[in-house]
Amino acid sequence: MDLGIKGRKAIVCAASKGIGRACAMSLAREGVEVLITARGVEALEATAADIRAATGAIVHTVAGDVTTKEGRAAILAAMPDPDILVNNAGGPPAGDFHDWDEATWTKAVEANMITPIMLIRAVVDGMAARKFGRIVNVTSSAVKAPIPELGLSNGARAGLTGFVAGIARQMVRHNVTINNMLPGHIDTDRLTANIAGNAARSGRTVEATREAMLAANPAGRFGTAEEFGEACAFLCSAQAGFIAGQNILIDGARYPGTF
Repeated sequence: MDLGIKGRKAIVCAASKGIGRACAMSLAREGVEVLITARGVEALEATAADIRAATGAIVHTVAGDVTTKEGRAAILAAMPDPDILVNNAGGPPAGDFHDWDEATWTKAVEANMITPIMLIRAVVDGMAARKFGRIVNVTSSAVKAPIPELGLSNGARAGLTGFVAGIARQMVRHNVTINNMLPGHIDTDRLTANIAGNAARSGRTVEATREAMLAANPAGRFGTAEEFGEACAFLCSAQAGFIAGQNILIDGARYPGTF
């Protein structure tokens, strides 16, 4: 299926590994020129080389911290007029809310709420003027079903979700869609770290904790980053212009709600 985005330009944040890398790879396969960002130069350049080799796409790199003003400025200087923006940033650490002071909360909100909002603000008017734009925010299934030990993420990402609910409905008339993708248990380094943390807190082994999480998922497995990337590419497609303001779970049906 031709997604109708060949020749478009995309910024994909936190794209040196995991979900971000998969999103960049899937977009590149569709002929999109991609700019990928991450803090680690070596991993970022290796990923860029892999994407070029696998797809033949044009791939730019900007090493830096997207959660800072300087990091965002460097990204936008390199690609000021993207057609596609995939907002993604590592989630804040797990823990007990009693231990989180104001500085900890500020850091979480800046990374997982303020950063994507600032990037949206920077690019959305240009998208509207060109009558094409696709913005995907990678959030978390915790937006739908809060995870106790991930309170920082629950709060910050819920704030972003509330903002997007309003702005998405203002921009869709310009063929600019804004949606959120909510990963559940996707088999990435982040999940591995969460499993290890849960195991340490519960006193169980890592393997037992992993098996319990697998058993709790109706799919009987974890998702793959590649599956997530392909779903992201479709949301960025020409055909997805009537999908806006949505929170799309990629979780193997683990969320138990009807709506």
